[in-house]
Amino acid sequence: MAIRGTLPRAEIKQIAAATYHQVWWPSVDEVRFDGDHLPVWTARDERAEPYPDGQSGDYLDPVTGELLPTWDEALDELDRDEAAEPLHVVRFGDQVDVQGIVAGSPDAHKRIGYLTKYLTKSLGDTLDPDDIGYHARRDHAARMVEALRYEPCSPTCANWLRYGVQPKGAKAGMVPGRCRSKAHKPEHLGYAGRRVLVSRKWSNKTLREHRQDRRAWVLDALGLPDETATDPHRYVWRPVSTKDPTRTPLAKRLLRGVANRHRTRKRLLELQARADGRPIEDLSATSPPGVAA
Repeated sequence: MAIRGTLPRAEIKQIAAATYHQVWWPSVDEVRFDGDHLPVWTARDERAEPYPDGQSGDYLDPVTGELLPTWDEALDELDRDEAAEPLHVVRFGDQVDVQGIVAGSPDAHKRIGYLTKYLTKSLGDTLDPDDIGYHARRDHAARMVEALRYEPCSPTCANWLRYGVQPKGAKAGMVPGRCRSKAHKPEHLGYAGRRVLVSRKWSNKTLREHRQDRRAWVLDALGLPDETATDPHRYVWRPVSTKDPTRTPLAKRLLRGVANRHRTRKRLLELQARADGRPIEDLSATSPPGVAA
């Protein structure tokens, strides 16, 4: 796990030890439907307003004709059971290796390389038959994939039918063991989420806010005022007809945009050259830094 900021290592270990996540889902201890004995879909009566759960039908027991509880009904039953326990409890492991990283240090490159290695590593890579323990690892992966085949991965997973519960938003054609979620695929091994959180959870900012920060930095470096910040209504947007005589030709607009980008890049390169102590006359807006125009 990589986080920004500075925290005492002892505090991080205490937080990890006290952190857990409970998943309150119906029990999967008893397999009610398997093989050829599977729930049957039956359509509901048509009506003008859709049903609250959004379903157009229900699954029922093919022998008794009993309707299986919907997802909401199963959760309500779980709430009424005082002896109920969460289906899953997720905790951090005992090993918490906390390492501080200073930008620009040799350790920083090493740690970033380590993280990058596992962020880009595919869990579905082919095992090398020449490796020691190849057969054991292959059999272990096969057993795990088979176990995940019938493990419910989400409220909408078709595997809930195996345990006598209708998935959330159930629809016709659902079969236990045939959920298409990534969690059941060998290359994911049960993990269907993102390996890296999106920016708003990483830095508490949205992508739009990050773009605004970059724009503000560039304008500040160029010594230009941020006119949109002082006057957000400076521009009025309206559709312009292609027959409008005041409409600037597309080619001219493109060339104007390219020229603006060249001027901005040249100014940034000039500022960078001054900071690095390099001569300014050798700079070019289209050549890499350090290459004469």
